[in-house]
Amino acid sequence: MPTKSKSKGGKRKKDLNKGGAGSKRDLQLKEEGQEYGTVTRMLGNGRLEAYCYDGKTRLCTIRGKMRRKVWINQGDIILVGLRDYQDDKADVIHKFLPDEGRELKRLGEIPKDAKINESTEETPIEFVADDVEGDDSEGSESENEEETYVKPSTIDFDTL
Repeated sequence: MPTKSKSKGGKRKKDLNKGGAGSKRDLQLKEEGQEYGTVTRMLGNGRLEAYCYDGKTRLCTIRGKMRRKVWINQGDIILVGLRDYQDDKADVIHKFLPDEGRELKRLGEIPKDAKINESTEETPIEFVADDVEGDDSEGSESENEEETYVKPSTIDFDTL
């Protein structure tokens, strides 16, 4: 009979304990044939549209090593590999974390006005009241409507 493992958690927990996904990683700077960009739209099927900081919008493909392992969302800063034969298409090489994006901004690698997708938690929703306190004319009409409404006692289905 096989013995049960005494460790808790799965593969992801073991990676975190070894320092895989949770540890600080080296900042990957662009080389020749690469460009920084921001994800503008997710298209599905491992493809996305990105605005590269050289001023062009490119159709990018997420490389196979990153699929289902690195989740890319709209607004993320990415590093794309440019193609020699197709200027309007590129391949996603690396996704930067928000603090890495701030570091790139500080080093001057990406423009200072570039927006970094920093929010990992949901933004709170603010509710605004429909009626205005100073406008009494609309409020009085709704009160009159409630007073004049008479509930029918019986409904005749033959007349319907």
